[in-house]
Amino acid sequence: MVRSERNGRAGGAASGAWRVTVLKHERKAGPPPYDRSPAEGQPLARREDLRIHGSVGKVGCTDASGRTLWAASCSGRPNAAHISGGRVLITTDSLTYTPWGHLGPALLFDLADGTQVAELRGARGAALPGGRFVLGLEGYDVFDTWEYDRDGALVDSWRSYGHYVVGTGIRVVETDRNLPTRSRVVRLLPGGVVEGGPSLTDPQAPRPLVLADGTILVLDAGVLRAVDRGLEDTVLAELLPVDPAEAWRYHGALRRTGDELTVTLAERHPDHPGKHTVHTWALALRQGL
Repeated sequence: MVRSERNGRAGGAASGAWRVTVLKHERKAGPPPYDRSPAEGQPLARREDLRIHGSVGKVGCTDASGRTLWAASCSGRPNAAHISGGRVLITTDSLTYTPWGHLGPALLFDLADGTQVAELRGARGAALPGGRFVLGLEGYDVFDTWEYDRDGALVDSWRSYGHYVVGTGIRVVETDRNLPTRSRVVRLLPGGVVEGGPSLTDPQAPRPLVLADGTILVLDAGVLRAVDRGLEDTVLAELLPVDPAEAWRYHGALRRTGDELTVTLAERHPDHPGKHTVHTWALALRQGL
C-alpha cells in the first residue's frame, strides 16, 4: 500500500513533497542483500583526481591514471574511507575475532604522503569540513559518536550511533540493535546535544538514501519513510510492514537509479535460518504535490 502521512514536526522543507509509485513487486527465494565494501579493485573513496584503495594489510593513494602516490600498511582489511581537508580516515575489519567482533582500528592518514596521524576506534565514520571526522561505535554499553580534528584530537561526543548524513549539521539514522528499539533519526548539535527526531521501528535500519534537497529516505521495518532537514517525517509507502518483534528476521536495502528507486527486503525463514524470501519493489520517485 502506498500512502503519505505527515508526522507533524515544524521546520524545514516538507518531506511530503516527495511521492512514490509502485511500478513492480517481485517475490522469490534467494540470498539477502548486504551492505558491501567496494568490489575488488574499486576505490574506497575518490576526491578529484585522487583514489584511495585498500586490500588486506594495505592502504594506498593513486592518481586518476593509476600511479601510486603513497602506500601504507595496516592491520586488517580496509572497508571504507572518508576524505576531508588533506586527511583520510579509513575504517577496517580485523582479521581475527576480538571482544569487539571483527572490528579493526580506524586509521587517520595525511592525504599528501600517507603518514599515519592517529589510530582511533570506531565502526562507521563520515567526513566533516576542514579535515574533521565523526566516528561511531555501538555495543557493550557503547552507543556513541566522537568528533575528531585533523590531528586526531577529540573535539566533541554524543550518545548516538548509526548511519551518518552530513549536510545541515550531522543527522543520524540510529541503529541500536535493541528490542524494543529506541532508535530515532536525530541531529547532533555542538556540546554533545542530540536533537530528537522521529522514532524508528527497526533497530537495524539499512543504509539510507540522501536526495538532492537533503531529504533522507529510510526503510524502517518494511515502511519507506522520508525525513527532511527539519526532521519532519513522512510515510511514503507501507511496502511490507514488519512486526517489531520480528524485525530480526528482515534485512533491507535501498538503491536509486535516476528517478527509479529499488527497495529490497529479505525475510528470513523462522525455522530455517539459511532460507530467505526476497521482496523487491521498483518505485517511481518524484517530487511535487
